[in-house]
Amino acid sequence: MGKHITSAISQTFGKFANKEFPKSIQNFINSAYVKIMGVDMQEFHAPETYHSLNALFTRKLKEDRVYSLDANDFISPCDSFISECGNLNNEYALQIKGVRYRSYELLGEHFTKEEKSIVDNGSFINFYLSPKDYHRYHIPINLKVLRAIHIPGKFYPVNIPSLKKRLNLFIENERVVLLCETLDKKRFYMILVSALNVGVMQVSFEPKIKTDADADCSSVYNYDNLYLNKGDDFGCFEMGSTIVILAEKDMFELSVKTGENVKYGQNIAKVI
Repeated sequence: MGKHITSAISQTFGKFANKEFPKSIQNFINSAYVKIMGVDMQEFHAPETYHSLNALFTRKLKEDRVYSLDANDFISPCDSFISECGNLNNEYALQIKGVRYRSYELLGEHFTKEEKSIVDNGSFINFYLSPKDYHRYHIPINLKVLRAIHIPGKFYPVNIPSLKKRLNLFIENERVVLLCETLDKKRFYMILVSALNVGVMQVSFEPKIKTDADADCSSVYNYDNLYLNKGDDFGCFEMGSTIVILAEKDMFELSVKTGENVKYGQNIAKVI
């Protein structure tokens, strides 16, 4: 199977972003990116300290943020814009207002119908990370990862205009699906969705996952005792993209609305 044009574009951009230019040129590239995109660097090291554009994209916080340690507070996994959130209608969620998709298709073929049906009439949240955002993602609640699935796909843009015009955008794009379970046995899915110029989605606990590679079939990883804590940094997008959370029915009371900007560490739901 030949590469889709979006994959070729993303891999080409990735080579540029990973290239370490002479210091004066790299400083110019980094400073220009920060200025043009309006990146707030207050919580990070200065732009000139990053040896490549990708190092700037994947920057870490100088100090971790303060967040609630209450076991029932579900925090935002990232800095992002809530492009849609609410309740699923049976198995359907909104990509954006007026455009919906089937959650079963987003989750792929490596979950049983019973496993997928836990989100019927449950809750969903779409987090859009723009190029100006902090690109790392964190664990939103103390949990156990039961399964990770890498599903190869395309790299269409996931910005608002694209969400409005391309049906099944999340389903067509490359993604990593995590089946998670809270310590009180409630289950939800966290889906990392690729986008144009996002050549890599890092998943620190599973180095075998190689996104934007030449794979043409899904890879499945099952875990028996993979526990992660709220706030753990478990990877990053190499440029902006989207995270989708699909939760079982009656798991959440959402405290965010469509159209809000959120920060990693902010309370966004109460587990009930």
